[in-house]
Amino acid sequence: MSMDPAPAASSRQALTDHLIRTRIAGDVATSRENNLDHYRELAEGNRYYWLGLDLGDRWQDPAAVLELMAERCGVVADPEHRHGQDTIDPELTVDALDRMAAVLHKAAENSARVLFATGHPAGLFAVHHSVAAALREAGCTLVEPVERLYADGGEVRHLAEVFMLHRGGGLVHTHSPDPMREILDALERDGEPLPDLVIADHGWAGHAGSRGIDTVGFADCNDPALFVAEAEGSVLVTVPLDDNVPPHLYTPLTAYLLSAAGLAGPDEEA
Repeated sequence: MSMDPAPAASSRQALTDHLIRTRIAGDVATSRENNLDHYRELAEGNRYYWLGLDLGDRWQDPAAVLELMAERCGVVADPEHRHGQDTIDPELTVDALDRMAAVLHKAAENSARVLFATGHPAGLFAVHHSVAAALREAGCTLVEPVERLYADGGEVRHLAEVFMLHRGGGLVHTHSPDPMREILDALERDGEPLPDLVIADHGWAGHAGSRGIDTVGFADCNDPALFVAEAEGSVLVTVPLDDNVPPHLYTPLTAYLLSAAGLAGPDEEA
């Protein structure tokens, strides 16, 4: 299975320019109002916004969440900025890709067992699929389909190396940690080894990190929980980006990530 072609980013500057031009970073589509609303919900203990993590009473101040998001994601730091445009710093995106690349390189060196999952089948699936193919080629073992798993009124499906949620005849967007919980519980129940590394987003990443599994993920500026998790050490890396642009637009980002990790990308396959 191949993704739609797009020019690969040959340098950090080329990728930064691409991120801004496509609004994967820079002036992103998510509004300031939406971001602040989600930061407040996390601080008030709404578990939906915790993405499967247990944050206890450590993040009850929305101002502290905003400060963290300005530092790690690049949203506007000014608490008086209440409406309109918000941002993701593309330099922070590329810095996080470099940190993720180091994790991928280590996984390849150690022939790790890796699990991929996404709550954005119409967006980030393209990234996960390409990284999965590169890690398999490098000698990693990818977690195989687990049959008859159900969560959130749907079925956990496995397509092109990536776990996703299927409901009502289609793959669906989900923030829920429950599908990842079902996968990991089934692996333990069946005597299968848990993954050494999870590469995911939303609650798929949050729940894996909460289980003590090495986890890296992608998150939008209105999903603060994974950035909190990285700050606290339960997630290794969280890459800030708009997590639902047309999938072919992520191709330069994926090419940069795989190149930085020393892995062959889609355009380098024989």
